[in-house]
Amino acid sequence: MEWRNLYRGFCMGISDLIPGVSGGTIAVILGIYDRLLKAISGFFSKEWKKHISFLIPLGVGMGSAIILLSRLIEYLLEYHHEATQFFFLGLVIGVIPYMMKKADVKQNFKVNHYVILFLCIALLAFMAFAKPDSELKMEGSLTFLMVIGLFLSGWLASMAMLLPGISGSFILLLLGVYPVAINALSTFNLPIIAAIGAGVIVGFIVSSKGIRYALSHFPHITYAAIIGLIIGSVFVVFPGIPSGGLTFICLLTFIAGLFITKLIGSKD
Repeated sequence: MEWRNLYRGFCMGISDLIPGVSGGTIAVILGIYDRLLKAISGFFSKEWKKHISFLIPLGVGMGSAIILLSRLIEYLLEYHHEATQFFFLGLVIGVIPYMMKKADVKQNFKVNHYVILFLCIALLAFMAFAKPDSELKMEGSLTFLMVIGLFLSGWLASMAMLLPGISGSFILLLLGVYPVAINALSTFNLPIIAAIGAGVIVGFIVSSKGIRYALSHFPHITYAAIIGLIIGSVFVVFPGIPSGGLTFICLLTFIAGLFITKLIGSKD
């Protein structure tokens, strides 16, 4: 077993609780993004045994973070929102130079790649200002239609989790499901967790194969889209300009995020 993946999964699990921060971005920072896609895709093939030692510790780490820290994340976002968001803003911005170097932007990007990059930035910037018109209300027992809705929401969110720059939690927020999901995790509402979780698993299988195919056959275009999504996620994470005594605290948490990205990235 690759026991290092316990802490890697824990870090990814934390990020997937935050609207605006992608688990895929954290996987990039940790240097395991390509391996993650290969492992998820390969797990559902004849060579599934080769990927068990990678995926099990990663999954345990992610699950532990989501279960143990859902209440803490709720608290931090409610009472220390700006400082928390600036920390994750540092993480997101810190990964951009790494991705540009990995894609060798100066050498490989042409006009069409920059067009795709800026379109993805615009898409995320637009989504940052989008507000959900309604919030899913869970009253009484789950109906079949509710289960289908939660399943599809989990599917869409999981596809976002694997793409650096798009947050699965943010997709749930746009769909009006995020408060329901966080409450279910905090209160161990197993039927809701199972419905969303099933969608997440199916989404992981489908999207991992799709992203791997795109990276293999259209690497420069895919990297252009990923870099654009990461830059665009800055608009999602940015909580606004802090005021008063918060300015210094937010600056410290932002620098901490940059430092952690640099520290982790230098080891991989």
